[in-house]
Parts: sequence; C-alpha cells; structure tokens
Amino acid sequence: MHNQYYAPLAEQLTNRGIDVEAVKEKLKRQHIETPSWGYGNSGTRFKTFPWEGAARTIQEKLDDAGYIHRLTGIAPSVAIHIPWDKTDDYDALKDYAKAQGVAIGAVNPNLFQDEAYKLGSITHPSGSVREEAIAHLVECCEIMAKTDSTLLSLWFADGTNYAGQDSIRERKHRMEAALAAVYPYLPAGSRMLIEYKFFEPAFYHTDLADWGMAYATALKLGEQAQVLVDTGHHAQGTNVAHIVAFLLDEGRLGGFHFNARRYADDDLIVGTNNPFELFEIYTELVAAEDRAGNVAYMIDQSHNIEPKLEAMLLSVLNCQSAYAKALIVDFSTLRQRQQQGDVLGAQQVLVDAFDTDIRPLLAQVRLEMGLHPDPLAAYRADDYARRMAEIRGTADAAGGGFPT
Repeated sequence: MHNQYYAPLAEQLTNRGIDVEAVKEKLKRQHIETPSWGYGNSGTRFKTFPWEGAARTIQEKLDDAGYIHRLTGIAPSVAIHIPWDKTDDYDALKDYAKAQGVAIGAVNPNLFQDEAYKLGSITHPSGSVREEAIAHLVECCEIMAKTDSTLLSLWFADGTNYAGQDSIRERKHRMEAALAAVYPYLPAGSRMLIEYKFFEPAFYHTDLADWGMAYATALKLGEQAQVLVDTGHHAQGTNVAHIVAFLLDEGRLGGFHFNARRYADDDLIVGTNNPFELFEIYTELVAAEDRAGNVAYMIDQSHNIEPKLEAMLLSVLNCQSAYAKALIVDFSTLRQRQQQGDVLGAQQVLVDAFDTDIRPLLAQVRLEMGLHPDPLAAYRADDYARRMAEIRGTADAAGGGFPT
C-alpha cells in the first residue's frame, strides 16, 4: 500500500530541520496502556447504559485490548483493577494476555466501593478499616509480583463532605502511615504511582487534592514513589503542562491517566475537548525526554454512551497524534526565540507544529510497522465488534457507575 502524501510532508519537515527518521522510530516505540475497565460497561452515578458486546470478564477485556493493539501497534499492555479483575490463577492470566499480544500493566486497587469505606479507606477514623485497606494494597503488591507488573496505581476517594467532619491533619497522618506500611511490599524495580483529585466523591476536602500533596507524600516514601497525573483531575484553567514540567524536572513524574473533560472529571475520550492542551503536555515530555524515560502513559476513561472499542481506539490514536506533533516541534528555533525574548515568534513555533497535518507521517509509520495506515477505517471495515456482540450479547445494566 503506497502512501503518496508522505514524501511532500517529509520534505517539508526536513526543511524545518526535523530528523524525520528519528521521529518515525520514536513513534514506533510509543507505548499507551489501555485499561481493562474501559472495555466493559460503565456509567455515571445515575445510570450505566449497557453496550452490546461489551467485555464481561478479564479474558474478554484482554481479547479487546489485544485487538486494539493489533490495530495500532502501540498499546501492548493492559491495566487491571482489583477486585474487578481478580482471578485464582495469575500465571494463566499472564499467559492469556501474552496469547493476545499484550501484557499485564498497572495494578489498580479498589478502595472506594466497599461499604466499610464510606468514611474513607486508609484515612478512615477506624483503625480496623484502615488495616483492611492496607491489606488490600499489600494483596495488590503480591498480584504485581505474580503478573510481572511494575506499577501500583493508587487513587483514593478519601475525604470529607463537611467542615469538622474529621481532622484533616490526622487524616494526613493516617495516609502517610498507611502508605509507608505498604511501600516495603512493592516488588523490586516497581513503582508506586500516587494520584490526586481535587474533589469528588468528597466535596469539602479530598485527602490528596492536588499534585503538591501527592508530591510531598511521594518524597516521604522514597524513590519508588512518584506522582500520577490524571488529566481530568484539575480545576478549570489549571495549567497541566506546567505541572508536568515541574514534576519531570524533579524526577517525580510517574505517569498519566489520560482522558478529556469539559467541566470536571468527565472521562471523555482523550484529545477530544482540548487537543492543544494534550499537545502542550507532550511537548513538555519531548523537551525533557532525558527525564521522561520511565513515565507511564495510561488511558483512564469510563465510556458511558460510546462504543467501547472505537472509543478506546480513538483515545490511543489521539495520544499518538499529539506525540507526533510534539516530536516535530522545531526546538532549536524555539530556544533561539525564547532567548531573544521573541514572545509571539516562540509561540508560533508551537502553533506551526500543532497545525501540521501529520496524518501522512502516521500512515507511513503504520505501513512500516505492517499495520493498516488508517486504524479507524480498518476497525469500521472489520467485523470484530459485530462478532463480539453476537458472542457476548448485552450484559445487565446497573447504576452506580461501576463496570457490570
């Protein structure tokens, strides 16, 4: 299959001083992790709308993840959620994932669904509840070892709804003590990624409300603890690229949960609402690539009304597009204009890269990887989704926003 549009773009980029072959090699090595929960039915606290053919078991989730990887070539791992994806035989699970062309990625504990966690998990006023939560975290560390996972991905719903409900400082101490108790159980060479969220489901205060709190907590734990940035977990107007740059420079940016939002944590397809913000984030990562080698790139989305597979595919492709545009930024000219104080000239360097139609470049990369040049067209022409719908049918819907 010939890509007639690639040569003119390659010439244009070369004239800008871009090493096109180096860009292509980096795109081929890109790694976006997809989440098991994104392949099943999920919804809001109001309603879960079932999707025909949505995955019902961890094996079906791995089937779907393998399919997305075969279409894109850059989604070789799958994050799992415990206990949603719990199994009695993790060796078999690991083998099953391998047979689908993927591997088990981050392990995500569930510390928000049990009745006992009504007032929190590791910050709960009750010591017995905190011990239960710690035991679950340790169990997840053991699952990491069994699945060869190197990431423990932590998000806590812990917080309060009313002033005076609990001691904020004491809850901070409980969280630090709990994470310190779990930290020694991390497998060798693995990392603990600490996520933050400024509100929801707690509405007065959240125990880990922003990147600074997560960063301070990580510093107290040790080198294996880093910050996880969920792109939807910020107040309106927050400069996420600034946070990324700071954490990169400190060596504490552990990874991302990519999604998009309009207001708050809307869990929309990444890159759909503010693609320039996603480009800004990737530009900071490319600019500091010497410090970004260990950063984990993960999708975290709850597809409420969207087709599960197509939504996941678009998320991966939008991350690929943003990365490609960041790779063609003329950083030499950018730095020169920054040093000259050329405010608008420097900004235009970024705009030029963002406005470039990089689809011919991505098509060429895919062809060289033995893939279809247009994964979305390949998906729409394929019958995988139809076959899965026939095999799986439609799972029962449920409220509460959790996978069914």
